[in-house]
Amino acid sequence: MAASELYTKCARVWIPDVEEVWKSAELVKDYNNGDQSLQLILEDGTKLEHKLDPKTKNLPHLRNPDILVGENDLTALSYLHEPAVLHNLKVRFIDSKLIYTYCGIVLVAINPYENLPIYSTDIINAYSGQNMGDMDPHIFAVAEEAYKQMARDERNQSIIVSGESGAGKTVSAKYAMRYFATVSGSASEANIEEKVLASNPIMEAIGNAKTTRNDNSSRFGKYIEIGFDNRYRIIGANMRTYLLEKSRVVFQADEERNYHIFYQLCASAHLPEFKILKLGHANDFLYTRQGRNPVIDGVDDTKELSTTRNAFTLLGINESYQMGLFQVLAAILHLGNVEIKDRDSDSSFIAANNSHLTSFCELVGVSYQDMSQWLCHRRLKTATETYIKTLPRLQATNARDALSKHIYAKLFNWIVEHVNKALIANVKQHSFIGVLDIYGFETFDINSFEQFCINYANEKLQQQFNMHVFKLEQEEYMKEQIPWTLIDFYDNQPCINLIEAKMGILDLLDEECKMPKGSDDSWAQKLYNTHLKTCSLFEKPRMSNRAFIIQHFADKVEYQCDGFLEKNKDTVNEDQINVLKASKFNLLVELFQDEEKATSPTGQVPGTGGRTRLSVKPDKSRDKSSKEHKKTVGCQFRNSLQMLMDTLNATTPHYVRCIKPNDFKQAFTFDPKRAVQQLRACGVLETIRISAAGFPSRWTYQEFFSRYRVLMKQKDVLPDKKLTCRNVLEKLVQDQDKYQFGKTKIFFRAGQVAYLEKLRADKLRAACIRIQKTIRCWLARKKYLHQRKAAITIQRFTRGYQARCLAKFLRRTQAATIIQKYQRMYVERKRYRQKQAAALAMQRVLRAYMARQKYLALVREAKVVIIQKRVRGWLARCWYKRCLRSIVYLQCCIRRMRARRELKKLKIEARSVEHFKKLNKGMENKIMQLQRKIDEQNKESRLVNERLVSIESSYTAESEKMRSELNRLHGVEEDAKNKANQLSTLLEELERLKKELTTTQQEKKTIEDWAQNYKTEMEKMVSELKDQNGSLKKEKDDLNRSIQEQSQQMTEKMAQAIAQETQQLETDLNEERSRYQNLLSEHLRLEEKYDDLKEEMALSSHISKPGHRRTDSTHSSNESEYTYNSEYTEMEDGSRTREDVTRGLDTTLTLKLQKRLTELEQEKQSLRNELENKEEQYQRARARDDAEFKRARGAELEYESLKRQELESENKKLKHDLAEMRQSLLGDKSANMGAPGSPAYKVLLDQLNASCEELDVRKEEVLILRSQLVSQKEAFHHKETMTEPSVFAQDVSKLKDADELKQAYVGLKDTNRSAAPDIHKLNEDGELWLVNQGLKETIRLLEQQLQTQRRSHDNEVESLRGELQSVKEENNRQQQLLAQNLQLPPEARIEASLQHEITRLTNENLELMTDDPTESREARVIILRRMVDLMEQLEKQDRTIRKLKKQLKVYSKRIGEMGAGQTEGQTSPGQMVEEPIHPVNIPRREKDFQGMLEYKKEDEMKLVKNLILELKPRGVAVNLIPGLPAYILFMCLRHADYVNDDQKVRTLLTSTINSIKKILKKRGDDFETVSFWLANTCRFLHCLKQYSGDEAFMKHNSSRQNEHCLSNFDLAEYRQVISDLAIQIYQQLVKCMDNILLPMIVPGMLEHETIQGVSGVKPTGLRKRTSSIADEGIYTLDSILRQLSAFHSTMCQHGMDPELIKQVVKQQFYIIGAATLNNLLLRKDMCSWSKGMQIRYNVSQLEEWLRDKGLMGCGAKETLEPLIQAAQLLQVKKKTDEDAEAICSMCQALTTAQIVKVLNLYTPVNEFEERVSVAFIRTIQTRLRDRSDSPHLLMDTKMIYPVTFPFNPSSLALETIQIPSSLNLSFLTRV
Repeated sequence: MAASELYTKCARVWIPDVEEVWKSAELVKDYNNGDQSLQLILEDGTKLEHKLDPKTKNLPHLRNPDILVGENDLTALSYLHEPAVLHNLKVRFIDSKLIYTYCGIVLVAINPYENLPIYSTDIINAYSGQNMGDMDPHIFAVAEEAYKQMARDERNQSIIVSGESGAGKTVSAKYAMRYFATVSGSASEANIEEKVLASNPIMEAIGNAKTTRNDNSSRFGKYIEIGFDNRYRIIGANMRTYLLEKSRVVFQADEERNYHIFYQLCASAHLPEFKILKLGHANDFLYTRQGRNPVIDGVDDTKELSTTRNAFTLLGINESYQMGLFQVLAAILHLGNVEIKDRDSDSSFIAANNSHLTSFCELVGVSYQDMSQWLCHRRLKTATETYIKTLPRLQATNARDALSKHIYAKLFNWIVEHVNKALIANVKQHSFIGVLDIYGFETFDINSFEQFCINYANEKLQQQFNMHVFKLEQEEYMKEQIPWTLIDFYDNQPCINLIEAKMGILDLLDEECKMPKGSDDSWAQKLYNTHLKTCSLFEKPRMSNRAFIIQHFADKVEYQCDGFLEKNKDTVNEDQINVLKASKFNLLVELFQDEEKATSPTGQVPGTGGRTRLSVKPDKSRDKSSKEHKKTVGCQFRNSLQMLMDTLNATTPHYVRCIKPNDFKQAFTFDPKRAVQQLRACGVLETIRISAAGFPSRWTYQEFFSRYRVLMKQKDVLPDKKLTCRNVLEKLVQDQDKYQFGKTKIFFRAGQVAYLEKLRADKLRAACIRIQKTIRCWLARKKYLHQRKAAITIQRFTRGYQARCLAKFLRRTQAATIIQKYQRMYVERKRYRQKQAAALAMQRVLRAYMARQKYLALVREAKVVIIQKRVRGWLARCWYKRCLRSIVYLQCCIRRMRARRELKKLKIEARSVEHFKKLNKGMENKIMQLQRKIDEQNKESRLVNERLVSIESSYTAESEKMRSELNRLHGVEEDAKNKANQLSTLLEELERLKKELTTTQQEKKTIEDWAQNYKTEMEKMVSELKDQNGSLKKEKDDLNRSIQEQSQQMTEKMAQAIAQETQQLETDLNEERSRYQNLLSEHLRLEEKYDDLKEEMALSSHISKPGHRRTDSTHSSNESEYTYNSEYTEMEDGSRTREDVTRGLDTTLTLKLQKRLTELEQEKQSLRNELENKEEQYQRARARDDAEFKRARGAELEYESLKRQELESENKKLKHDLAEMRQSLLGDKSANMGAPGSPAYKVLLDQLNASCEELDVRKEEVLILRSQLVSQKEAFHHKETMTEPSVFAQDVSKLKDADELKQAYVGLKDTNRSAAPDIHKLNEDGELWLVNQGLKETIRLLEQQLQTQRRSHDNEVESLRGELQSVKEENNRQQQLLAQNLQLPPEARIEASLQHEITRLTNENLELMTDDPTESREARVIILRRMVDLMEQLEKQDRTIRKLKKQLKVYSKRIGEMGAGQTEGQTSPGQMVEEPIHPVNIPRREKDFQGMLEYKKEDEMKLVKNLILELKPRGVAVNLIPGLPAYILFMCLRHADYVNDDQKVRTLLTSTINSIKKILKKRGDDFETVSFWLANTCRFLHCLKQYSGDEAFMKHNSSRQNEHCLSNFDLAEYRQVISDLAIQIYQQLVKCMDNILLPMIVPGMLEHETIQGVSGVKPTGLRKRTSSIADEGIYTLDSILRQLSAFHSTMCQHGMDPELIKQVVKQQFYIIGAATLNNLLLRKDMCSWSKGMQIRYNVSQLEEWLRDKGLMGCGAKETLEPLIQAAQLLQVKKKTDEDAEAICSMCQALTTAQIVKVLNLYTPVNEFEERVSVAFIRTIQTRLRDRSDSPHLLMDTKMIYPVTFPFNPSSLALETIQIPSSLNLSFLTRV
């Protein structure tokens, strides 16, 4: 179809853009011929009208389909043009983080500016041996292709790495060399590959510098040839360098640095060894501070210098030479700081004692005066004389800088020369691979001589590249036999001619340099005159006469002529060179020696100082020869470049183009402008153009058929796929020129694949629409039927619901009517009763009120009368009392008046004398009268008093009577008052009660209301409580259920913890076993290498060996992975024969072996010391335990003895008391009740006698108990441990000393015994009855106490007897075990003790399980740990003992050889005294034997030859019983054991082991052979165990088989040797399987379509069709299954153990899973949805195979889990956060790196699939950030699971075995 027909609506195109270079757009309408513009819409929605060029009418480039975006090979794109290439690189780099992309034969590498984990050793191993198109693009793929073509075609190879500064050229070259060093290895032990890699840090230090574009830019080009021998192993290397940038030594631009080595030295100036260099900071020197940026972020110059020095040392440059180099470099820095001052305009000078010049002279050993002289002066020569001229300051400074550059160039060449010497091959080089790390095309604002040379070199390389690409295209067309025409491609030969042809730019430059007054201006004029009009590629700038322009293949470059002549001449002052040659510094002299012979490939021109004498008349002939040898820089560079091109043309080139994505060194940032510029410059687009000019798209017929099967009809499909494809293409594409049919491929023009993809997409879209239509119809009908059914159901339920609601309404209406009736009746009745009650209450209250009022009135009247009466009486009495007081007062007043009158009258009388006289006269009479009167009155008074007394008594009685009456009256009055008060109180109470009644009624009403509310609330609360109760019950049930679940979870967790602990222990054990088996494989590898070296040295020295010298059996039977004593013993035995061979061995290997031997000796000594320490610790722990036990037992026995003594003393005291009582009773005759003949006395005596007898009995029991305790004490001395110490012993052991023990016993005695009565006090009163009662009570207490003690003693005696019996049994068992162990060798002793310990721990575990399950689980964990510790200790002791035994055997052999002559006549041949020290203990037994084979000593070699070396496994496996050779060998071994011939046993075992090793070495690649001898070796090992006589193995035998056990020799140590041999055979078997399975896995599991039509094939690029090897047949999944079945049937036929077969199958499936996953992670084309389905189907087929073979439980399925999860990852949704969470939870067996890698590589095969977004991948990375897993991307395919050989006894009787005649073993005799 026409190209214009593709420009239809929705077609996507590329249009030019200023910022993004190319921008994607979509056509809004179809394009028609004649249209002047295209209507487009951009991706951001902007509409655009694109004008077409009216002259060319060129349409914009079409965009490739989305499924082709991100392809590994750019040539796989349908449209090959610049925007497609740029977009594909951008998508891979930004979205998929892929930095490598193929472009035909070119590998495009984009610098990520980030360290990526894609260069590890496992990645190297993954690419090793793979075809270049099978894996994702990688530098390792290019290196593997070169290595493979070198080996296949026997042609030298070259890898050309180019690119501009900062693009990653050096790193790519470094990784390529690392690949060769890792894959090929070294042909000798000199580690030449390490030296090749070590040259990188040296060359980077002296040749790399920081620029504005790159922190580690190579400022020189280098070509490294890596040499290989005929076995394609590295033997050496050679380096060639080109165009070192010397100007950087003296000048650096801003933000740049000088060479790294200068800054490394300045950073390390503080080191003591660098003090003599007198260096400081980099800013202190002119040559290192001009860039003003002396530090690189993230780089430690001190560490870098250490790395450089280590590399120097590794390459053989010793410390003295290194310090010499550093002195020269420091001298250069000091020379740059030498200040030259102006003397005048034509001269200059250096100040005296310049410190830097002094330092320079001291460092290089020259004279200060001479150097200062020639830095400012110059010697000029004429024809007749020589004179000295002064230099101005500028010229002197330039001369100083020229000297610095020259010294550095010489130093650079010297280092390169010595590196090459260190890398030189010692043997003949067979082939080589060259790695060219050279600068790419450069163009700057100012371009000078350096850029001219660089671009000239790139022109030459581009020409070679174009020719090679064209040649490959031509070969491809010729190979496929299709018609082709010459492809027009750009040939840059005219540009090259412009530069290097006669009268070219370089020729004119050299001619101008020879002119005496040549200048840059005159040279420019010559260029203009010569080329301006004759060459179209040469132009002159308009505004300059000192510049010119060359049209290079990449771009136009303008060169400035300034400095061209000076740089081309590269002159140095000869006098300065002469001064340096006269130096006392040897290294400096060595740098400048033979200068006249040097032709430096680096472009440096040697000086002529060494060829000119300082004389007035110089030697003209010598000067003439000097001029002949002198070459310009341009000439030298042209010659070296021509040599490089010759080398490259003689090799097969491989191209790596490095691209710098941006100028800011930002990680994964893509600048389209810079990328396009470099793609144009490096030739990638030219490759695309050449490919697009022919048939760029190429499909095999099968791929085309698989991809475009959907475009064919059923009738178009023919059996012949080629014819089918031809017919379909003729129908689909009418233009026959658009495609061509080759022999194996179909070739398409550019754009045809896109057209076919469009047809395919349209067909699929139409099919999808039809499928969608049908499915949507089905879904709609299904939805309609579902809705209809749902509607009918809803109607049915709705109608039923409405009917139920109506019935419910009617029932409720009727119920409401009844409720209303009864409610109204109840209300009315209640209202009536309330009214009736209220009326009655009112009547009752009213009547009561009226009665109370009447009663109150009556009471009130009575009270009033009483009150009146009382008041009237009170008033009368008051009036009477007032009248009486008035009368008395009146009388008193009258009497007072009369008395006053009488007193006055008497006073008057008294004043007169007469009166006194009268008075005195009358007084005497009166006194006498008064006396008499007094007497009379006394008498009367007496009478009166008596009468008064009588009256008083009567009055008192009367007053008492009256008082009582008065009190009674008062009481009555008080009662009346109280009654009155009570009345008022009652009235008040009545009023209060009325009020209370009213209040109570109100409260009653309130309470009734509250009660009603409360009742309602209570009912509501009850319902709530019921609900709460239900919820609580539910919660209770939930809690119970959760508690049960938690308990179950805890149980499960405990079980999981125990399982995890057990799994961890198993893992540790497997790791230890794996390490052990890895050591075995390493030992085997060293043995094989040693044997190879012996054979090579024997062949090289032509030493004839007439016969085989047999070594001692001790050496052969004890080969192990731990030491090299076997080799050492062989070397001792055959010292005379080995002397010549040892002389020829490589010294390094000998040193390594000696070093290894020394390390093993040290390890042996350390293990021996550790064993001694362990034994000492064990002894100390044993002694400490014994001491503690003795101390505890001593305290217990002391307690028992103290108790016995106390009992005895107590018994004695009681007996003594009883005797005294008896005597006292007999002697006391005064008591009546206790008379000797009385009945009470007799009864008491009888009781006392019975008590004495009882005490004697107790004494005898105490004696018996003492004897039992003594015997128990003796028994406990034999018992080492106690399972459960008694509580009594624990309590006793807590008592620290004897005092505490005594105090405890005294307290116990005081609490237990009763106080004895004092007999003497009883006897004092003679109260025998009381004594009798007291004695009875005492005896009863004693009897109770004795009974208690008897029971306790009986229990204790029974327990002691039981313990004694158990101790006896334990002692007997220990004695039996000891006797058995004494008969076993040390290894078997340890194993038996371990078995015994395990049994004991198991019993304890069972006891604990019965006691407490929780404790039993903890105990089981502890026991498991102890078992693991014991096993580890057993293995360590086993290894240590073996090492010691082997060492002892070496010494014993030497002693035996020295003393053989002395002991020959004293010992018999059969005695063991022949070997002074033999580590194997050989006990003897005597039994009857059968099933043995006898042979003679001289027939042993014939036996081994016929049975092992010349046996054909296939015939034996088919015709004979499995394991027959093993049975025959064991029967021969039994006879040797029967006749007690130890020498025969050893030689037979040694010959067997060596022969098996020999046959495996010879036929180790044959699976049947390896499987056969693995099965027989295991059977032989099982026979040695089965008939060893050990009880652990004998229990599986029959009685007859037990009679066939070995009787004289214990071969446990040989069993270990044979077990090691079986491990080696197993590893060899795994390697065999790897070699067979690995070529099948990737084609069968990934590439082959087991389900046809599921995975569509995408277009493939050039790499896929130019694989290194031809297709050797297509492997399918059936091929893998058939091979697995063949492996399984072979192993079953050979009689291999079933458990071992399971381990082999598990290893096979691990290899399949690991290889498939690794390949999937490195192949972008395999990461698709359909491929995930394919993988899952293939895995299911493998599982079905396991199920058919009954191997599902062997763990093989689990090894495929990472592959299964990777396939699921390809198929799950990858859009939302939920999808990310599901992926994280699903992919537990994959690492984070693997998950991210699969997501990055996921590629849609069809347009209907979607790519994984970058945001989704970031989400996955965020979620997996905390996961701790391996950082490695690939699985280890070399990993081998540790193998075990479970004991598998044979039921076959030895006496029934018949030997077939086909084995030629007629010399064997049955016994």
